Amino acid sequence: MISLLHRALFCMVAVAAIIYADTSRVVPTIVDSIPHEQNHFTQGLFFDGKDLIESTGRYGESGIYRRTLDGKVLDSLRLEERYFGEGSVAVGDDIFYLTWKSHKAFIVNRKPFSMKGAFRIPTEGWGLTYWRDALLMSNGSNELLQIGLGGFAVVGVIPVTDGGRPVPNLNELELVRDTLYANIWTTGLIAVIELPSGRVLKYLDFTEKAMEINRRYPKADVLNGIAFDGKDFWITGKNWPWIYKVRF
Repeated sequence: MISLLHRALFCMVAVAAIIYADTSRVVPTIVDSIPHEQNHFTQGLFFDGKDLIESTGRYGESGIYRRTLDGKVLDSLRLEERYFGEGSVAVGDDIFYLTWKSHKAFIVNRKPFSMKGAFRIPTEGWGLTYWRDALLMSNGSNELLQIGLGGFAVVGVIPVTDGGRPVPNLNELELVRDTLYANIWTTGLIAVIELPSGRVLKYLDFTEKAMEINRRYPKADVLNGIAFDGKDFWITGKNWPWIYKVRF
């Protein structure tokens, strides 16, 4: 297992490699927190009304959960052990739920959860949201794939750049109008991205809190999970004990 010191150093190296331009960094202010299941390897997080929907990963542990802010689980659905779940998003009556390396995404009935179908994705699946009548998917690169709902074909690609240079490791996604918020894997940063240009406007820097969590909770993994409730943002990480309500 990587030591906490090595993990922190790796994080700082990754941050230095990503920020190429004089792009501003903003440290969010934590205004509240709610408990988070520490066995949930968070891959996707979004609000459905007042409920939080969370999709989780790892083989044999992947699933999707509907929960209240006080932690009551209202509904859940688990994937087969051969699938490693990733990001998710609700569109109409459906929730689309990615897998990591299986080149497959699932279609889940929004309420109550039940499996409706599946379709092929062209690359690994990481994060997922919905923008301008298409799914918007990250895959660990700096490119966001636009996937049409009709035949689930790629209908566009948006490269994400900072100062003209690619920003890799885009992960979990949250969209607010034409502004995309994207976790950058292995770091405590969230890129704030202008669409459709793909230009990074600034970074939300949660590095200090992420390192504190890693020090206090050895099983905690990286920052991953962004949800917008219509007014405020909620941020968490894989196997973190808390979901934080933040403002910036």
